[in-house]
Amino acid sequence: MERGNVPVSTVLNRNILLGVSGGIAAYKAAFIVRELVKAGCQVQVVMTPAAHDFVTPLTLATLSKRPVLTDLFERDGSGKWNDHVHLARWADLMLIAPATANTIAKMAQGICDNLLLACYQSSTCPVVIAPAMDLEMWKEVTTSTNIERLHARGVGTIGPGSGELASGLNGEGRMSEPEEILEHLRTLLVGKGPLQGRRVLISAGPTQEAIDPVRYIGNRSTGKMGFALAEEAALRGAHVQLVAGPVQLTLDRPGIVRTDVGTAEEMASACKALAKDCDVVIMSAAVADMRPKRPAKDKIKKATADLVLDLEPTEDILSSLSASRPAGQLVVGFALETTDELAHGTAKLQRKKLDLLVLNSLQDTGAGFGHDTNKVTLLAPGKDPQELPLMSKVEVARAILDRIEAQL
Repeated sequence: MERGNVPVSTVLNRNILLGVSGGIAAYKAAFIVRELVKAGCQVQVVMTPAAHDFVTPLTLATLSKRPVLTDLFERDGSGKWNDHVHLARWADLMLIAPATANTIAKMAQGICDNLLLACYQSSTCPVVIAPAMDLEMWKEVTTSTNIERLHARGVGTIGPGSGELASGLNGEGRMSEPEEILEHLRTLLVGKGPLQGRRVLISAGPTQEAIDPVRYIGNRSTGKMGFALAEEAALRGAHVQLVAGPVQLTLDRPGIVRTDVGTAEEMASACKALAKDCDVVIMSAAVADMRPKRPAKDKIKKATADLVLDLEPTEDILSSLSASRPAGQLVVGFALETTDELAHGTAKLQRKKLDLLVLNSLQDTGAGFGHDTNKVTLLAPGKDPQELPLMSKVEVARAILDRIEAQL
C-alpha cells in the first residue's frame, strides 16, 4: 500500500477487539497486539481490572496506538462513558486472550460485571477465546462445562497448548502462541471462500496519453481503490494479476503479480493477455477516453504551439474484455459520474453486459479520486441498486468482493 499514512504491509484489514483478562499469560497480549497491528488490523484493547497486575495498559496502548479501556465509566472525574455497544459493533472479531477460568465462567453464566464482559454480551461479531490457566483448572469439570456452553453459543477456542505452566507443572493450559493465534484469526476472518484459488485480474490507477515527450493527458486517479481490491482479493486466497497505471503505490502482499503500464494501449494489451485465464475481471482503472492523434516527437515550444489538440478515442477495454470473455468469467466495471449517476451507471451496466458495476459520484464528499474513502452503489442485472455508506476504500473493497463472492 501507499507509504506514509497507510501501512505498507496490510494483510488483514480488520477491526479487532482484544479482551485481556487477569492471568500470567497476559504478557503475551503485547505480542498479540504487535502482530495484529503488523498485519494491518485496527486493535482496541479492553482489559479487566485484574489484568493490570500482569501487563500495563501503557504497554498495550503504545503498541495498539489506542487508549486501553477498562471501566464502563472513566474514573478521572470526566464522566466519560465507554460505550460497550459501540465497541462491540465496531469490531469484526472479538478475541479474548488470555481467557482465564474466571472470565470463561462469567461468560458462560451471563455475568456482566466489567467492560470486557459487557462488550462480549453486546457482540454480534465472531468471538474467539484463547484459554490460559493451570493444568488442574483446565481439567476441572466446571471449566469443560463452561467451554461447552460457549461452544454451543458459537464462541470459538484457540488452544490451549501443552507445555511448562506458571505453577511449574507440564501439561495442558498454556495459552497458544501469538503466531498461532494470528493464523487462526486469518483463517476465521477469510476462510476458504469462493475466491480461494481463483485467478483475478484487477486494473488500477490512471493512464497517461502523450502530447509530447513532456506533457500528457491524464486524470486524478491514485489507484488506491484498485490496490485495496488487489490486497483484499489476495487475502481471500485469490491469485491476483494487478495491471497498474502510473501510481505512487507499492505492494508487498504475496499472491499479487503486478504489471506496470503507462498508456491505455499498453493497459489494453496487458489486460487482454491476462484476462483469458482469469475467473474474475475487475476493471477499476480510470482509463483515458481520448488521446492525441499525433503526439509530437519533441517538446512543443510555447511560442510555436498549435492551441488546437486533435484527439481520437482510445479502445474501450472493458467492452472488449466483456465481449470476448470465456464462459463463466465474471466481469466487473467501475463508473465515476458527475450528473444523473444512476441512469448513466445503469446504461453502462447494460451496454457493456457486465455482471456488476461499481458506481460512484464526484458529488459525494469524500468519494472519487485522491481520497482514502469512497461511497459507491453496486449495480447488477435484475437486482436493486445496493447503496453503501461512505467507507474507507479498504472497507469498500471488502464489500465489493463480498458481492463478487455471492455472485460466484
